[in-house]
Amino acid sequence: MPRACGLCRAPIVALTVLTLMLAPLSTEAHDNAPLTVSAASDLTPAFTEIGALFEAQTGVPVDFNFGSTGQLTQQIEAGAPVDVFAAANVSYIDQLDEKGLILSDTKVPYARGRIVVWTRADSPLDITDLNQLTSPDIAHIAIANPDHAPYGVAAREAMQSVGVWDTVQDKLVLGENISDTLRLAESGNVDVAIVALSLSINGDGQWTLIPEDVHEPIDQALAVIKSTKHEEEARAFAEYVNSDVGRDVMRGYGFVLPGEELQSATSVASPVP
Repeated sequence: MPRACGLCRAPIVALTVLTLMLAPLSTEAHDNAPLTVSAASDLTPAFTEIGALFEAQTGVPVDFNFGSTGQLTQQIEAGAPVDVFAAANVSYIDQLDEKGLILSDTKVPYARGRIVVWTRADSPLDITDLNQLTSPDIAHIAIANPDHAPYGVAAREAMQSVGVWDTVQDKLVLGENISDTLRLAESGNVDVAIVALSLSINGDGQWTLIPEDVHEPIDQALAVIKSTKHEEEARAFAEYVNSDVGRDVMRGYGFVLPGEELQSATSVASPVP
């Protein structure tokens, strides 16, 4: 199977060439208090990079709480002190909006995610098609728990679309979130995993991109939480994700960006040798 390492990320453009510059944030206003950003696990590498760039430009540190979108939503509903929420499915942002828990004018899409079939680099398996998951050579398949993880929902939909879902039920191992799902495969505790492209594209495993037409789009959105005590900084971070720099980072991890669907989808059509 082709390796993902051939799709290397382009360097981040210099901050000085940003077409969208954030106004400097007042030191007195943020007083170096960190923003708390709850974000879906598929965003771990991309948002870690964006957070460092944001802090370098604004002086505002960012603390991330990565997890499954459903569980993070429950935490916010229970009153967790969160400033910004980046969900892996827009429906969760809509749910919080209906309950009056976000600043509605900050709700914005920022990416569409993709899923891949992933195996370790040393695996003898050559999985290029979801129909191969029924093979007796595959004992365990990891997906994120579809009860609360949008990437798990997409994995289930994909397997249902090609007609293997019922056959592989006994093989399934559920991860708490998409990062946990990848760890199960990396550790060798499962043979194959269906995980986010964003966690695979710069990794050491072997992967094959799953066609978008076998599952509902993984349209991701973010918003500022209404209870934030750092609204100015929270709005600035939300805007930064969709700035030229933020979009460049997201693009480098394989996300399809709003307004760039055809271009981005083509650019990661398949890993190269």
